[in-house]
Amino acid sequence: MDPILRKINKEWTLFLDRDGVINRRLPDDYVKEWNDFVFLPGVLHAISIFTQYFGNIFIVTNQQGIGKGLMTESQLADIHREMLAKIEAHGGKISRIYHCPELRDSGSVFRKPEIGMGMQAKKDFPEVDFKRSMMAGDTLSDLQFAHNLKMLGILIGNDSHCLSHRPVLYHLHFECLQSFANKLVQENKYNQ
Repeated sequence: MDPILRKINKEWTLFLDRDGVINRRLPDDYVKEWNDFVFLPGVLHAISIFTQYFGNIFIVTNQQGIGKGLMTESQLADIHREMLAKIEAHGGKISRIYHCPELRDSGSVFRKPEIGMGMQAKKDFPEVDFKRSMMAGDTLSDLQFAHNLKMLGILIGNDSHCLSHRPVLYHLHFECLQSFANKLVQENKYNQ
């Protein structure tokens, strides 16, 4: 049993990474158009479950393909519009998507693991309390982002660089978002 998952209610916020968590990551490439975007198995159902438990769900995603000139802000907006439509059609709700187009070495405060996207979410949604927030991601930068904001980190997948960092950078580990959602439902059966 996990006591933290049993505390989740509408006062809690969930931050989600995108590539490798919501959709299939393209090795050495970027999702540049909707045809490149493939939801990972169970993600749409998982987000519909998260919507029942969390007050806000945000997607926070580094998108340096824009900074490299490989895609445009407009192309990213098109991808996100289609993604949100599919999520909503399956009963999920994303409060907002934040992205950072800057390059890895830009020094941008908005690029994970820096906290800019989290602070922007807090500014836009003042009810966000980082002590009642979780970040689910598949990379060290996602987990460091959570750590830097004093959120709980949830590792999704089996990145070998991440696995050795428990319990410093992450609290729980799941193969995929569907496993995380299933565990959340299971833990909260005890509260009914």
